[in-house]
Amino acid sequence: MKIPSELKYSSSHEWIKIEEDGSAIIGITDHGQDALGDLIYVELAQVGDIIESGMELAIVESMKAATDICSPVSGEVIEINSTLSSDPKIVNESPFDDGWFLRLKLSNSGECDNLIDPEDYSTLVEADL
Repeated sequence: MKIPSELKYSSSHEWIKIEEDGSAIIGITDHGQDALGDLIYVELAQVGDIIESGMELAIVESMKAATDICSPVSGEVIEINSTLSSDPKIVNESPFDDGWFLRLKLSNSGECDNLIDPEDYSTLVEADL
């Protein structure tokens, strides 16, 4: 199971990459997509939406269930991965690269201090198995 060291994580299995411009790219982790199973549908928030920490940023459906994906940080949606609407299995195949969900312009960068580092996320995942 991949846990890239340059990312931050949430306890609900989202990953966050803080870009040089201060924006944040968000997706679900390898463990998260594996637990969901093969995705058949992804619905993302829209560009311009204001997302608060804990709010839904996406709905994903697999053969197992429909699941809300919640944002671990607050901000304005400035870009979405529109490819996921026509090819949701990209999340399963490449959760950290091509399977990202959206990019936020952070409204409170201090929220990133509450995220989990890769070592602690690894411990969390091991406890989950």
